[in-house]
Amino acid sequence: MLVSVRLFAGLRERAGSERIEVDLPEGATVGDLLAAMELAPRSCVAAVNREYAGPDTPIGAGDEVALVPPVSGGAGAVRRARVTGESLDVGALAAAVRDPRAGAVVLFEGVTREVDELEYEAYVEMAEPRLAAIAAEEAARHGLCAVAVEHRTGSVPLSEPSVLVAVSAPHRGEAFAGARAVIDRVKAEAPIWKVEVSADGRRRVEGTLPPL
Repeated sequence: MLVSVRLFAGLRERAGSERIEVDLPEGATVGDLLAAMELAPRSCVAAVNREYAGPDTPIGAGDEVALVPPVSGGAGAVRRARVTGESLDVGALAAAVRDPRAGAVVLFEGVTREVDELEYEAYVEMAEPRLAAIAAEEAARHGLCAVAVEHRTGSVPLSEPSVLVAVSAPHRGEAFAGARAVIDRVKAEAPIWKVEVSADGRRRVEGTLPPL
């Protein structure tokens, strides 16, 4: 069977295409796909139907398959989980998590530093549900009232925000801990990649593989 595989970041650049066709036998698994493409097992992670998949996960005809290279790093309501090419509005995100139960609001703003700009690429169809899942899980874990998270794609100039996380909670301790947990997981798990752009040229930022 022919499987259409979507590629991102360095994998896309090396292949010269954002999508390739791979011929696999019926009943093939993710491990078979990686072997057919001559990729080391931990050089990337596969996503099947927008869920991270291990090497034993079967691939069927018509499944949506993507290869994700290392990414450039409940109780509360998820008010926003968005990946956008537009500029991020700090005030609007903070306002989104206001809640009558909350005595603390914490906002994290990740900005471009030291280079002229950062260029972000994302597997948007998978990244947005992943952001929402992270927000919901950490809201439940830390007893947050509300969570909102946004990430930019495209070019982000020096000192402008590329990612925002806003949380509200009854007390500051939960708010700080919850915001930290959300941004740490977004950096580790969301399929988003970045390239540094400066007068010296372009450099793809190395990342880590997301956990399965």
